[in-house]
Amino acid sequence: MPEEIRNGTLYVVPTPIGNLGDITFRAVQVLGGVDLIAAEDTRTTKVLLDHYDIRRPLISLFSHNEQFRVPQIIDRLKDGNSVAVVSDAGTPGISDPAHAIITAAIEAGITIVPLPGATAFVPALVASGLPTHSFVFEGFLPHKKGRRTKLDALRSERRTIVLYESPHRILRTLDDLREHLGDRRAAIGRELTKKFEEMLRGTLSELSADLTQRSIKGEFVVVIEGSEDDVRSK
Repeated sequence: MPEEIRNGTLYVVPTPIGNLGDITFRAVQVLGGVDLIAAEDTRTTKVLLDHYDIRRPLISLFSHNEQFRVPQIIDRLKDGNSVAVVSDAGTPGISDPAHAIITAAIEAGITIVPLPGATAFVPALVASGLPTHSFVFEGFLPHKKGRRTKLDALRSERRTIVLYESPHRILRTLDDLREHLGDRRAAIGRELTKKFEEMLRGTLSELSADLTQRSIKGEFVVVIEGSEDDVRSK
């Protein structure tokens, strides 16, 4: 049955992380039925909307405009408009600016409907070969302030660790992880769901050596085994 769009409701809608086919029927119905779509990057979202012939009003919502944009969206919701929030890729609220509008909606007593769907870290975790029964998702490591503290804290983490990283910092991150955690088993998911997707597996030093020999492109998910009682030496 077609999704019945509720007035004054905020829909959190996951979008494909690469392959445009990785969107649910329900997500297409919601995006085609809401009064307004708030997108991290309107240009990226427009490609998706055009692909599915969706024509709805579109505004931007990203980290540098959320201070004034979030109140505007809340006002629209209070007036009875339905709003869908989407990120560039994956599930909104995971390592992207959607967290601000979600918390503001909660504070305003607005109904939030989260849709299930695409996210990058779950496929990488499942395909890593590392334990999946208990894991911790850390998003992006701090670039500068707090980076060493975070890495030191992860050293004693017994659960499988999942991180996001950009192509510009992946080598530094792999080396920092090896230095602070030891040369543990790990896996990297690169360009997941896209034409050139791949999973790399090995120790942190082996993965670093592999990537050093190639042109580094795409977004990365890094999965690292948790610590043991006898954490490997550096």
